[in-house]
Amino acid sequence: MTTRIEIQVEEAGVGQRLDQFLTAQPEIAAENLSRTRIQALIEAGQVLLDGAPAAQTKTRLRAGQRIVVDVPDAAPAQPKGETIPLNIVFEDDFLVVLDKPAGLVVHPGAGHETGTLVNALIAHCGDSLSGIGGVKRPGIVHRLDKDTSGLLVVAKTDAAHQGLSKLFADHGRKLSLTREYLALVWGAPDRAAGTIDAPLGRHNIQREKMAVVPQERGREAITHWRLLESFGADRDKKPVASLIACQLETGRTHQIRVHFAHKGHPLLGDRVYGGGFKTKTGQLPQAAQDALKALNRQALHARALGFDHPATGEELLFESEPSADFARLVEALRAG
Repeated sequence: MTTRIEIQVEEAGVGQRLDQFLTAQPEIAAENLSRTRIQALIEAGQVLLDGAPAAQTKTRLRAGQRIVVDVPDAAPAQPKGETIPLNIVFEDDFLVVLDKPAGLVVHPGAGHETGTLVNALIAHCGDSLSGIGGVKRPGIVHRLDKDTSGLLVVAKTDAAHQGLSKLFADHGRKLSLTREYLALVWGAPDRAAGTIDAPLGRHNIQREKMAVVPQERGREAITHWRLLESFGADRDKKPVASLIACQLETGRTHQIRVHFAHKGHPLLGDRVYGGGFKTKTGQLPQAAQDALKALNRQALHARALGFDHPATGEELLFESEPSADFARLVEALRAG
């Protein structure tokens, strides 16, 4: 089925680009169509200008021209919906904020074709997904590693996806965005707070890993951190482990894990970037050793997520308490 939208160009629209004009029309906004989607419809011949397919997205308009936009129904998502329990923190017609458990992969890929967050959201949202780029799928604008728990926002409409993508691309520099994580790291930084500014790129040899690389070979990566608490003492009377709060200024793959490993403080339980610190486990109290073994993943949790709603402009801030296994490890470290 196709939805047909008919618009007459008034004096106010004279001289405007076709794609910009259409994006600003209330009839288009009602269908949750972004400018990117409008451009795709023009290029596909789905936009008629005085009865003929519009030639270009940048065509300038004249008074009295008649525009017809044919919007095909969004195609079914390629991944299939699956009934997987989700902890929904907030949901409206535009987006979903959820508290992701550790162990849940966000997006289907090699080795994870099913059982992902995307599969779960397709089933959960159903017909409320209006289509991202013409396909009924949730709009993923940022991800959490499989074994990282915490808050994640996902778009349900094309327009919300565009707005959130712009927000996350800005990294909170000009637009409102807050992302805070809790991390348990080996040892302790030598000061109370700081910033790690080190570009990240693919590891030279182990291509599945990220690494700090020269600026010309990597992407900017900035992590702000503050020390919340330190635990125990090693043979040199230095803390064995610490609880760190991290705020991301950029959001690169494995950013927090790589940055702290680079500084000599890899995350507890991180088998990829903290393998050289396995022997340190023996310096933990037995209860903490048991709790770390039970955690069986990197000790990282996305605690806070705040942003301006892409459709309403409302300031939103969500907070999540760490999962029980993370909290048990913290308590065992304190008790030791």
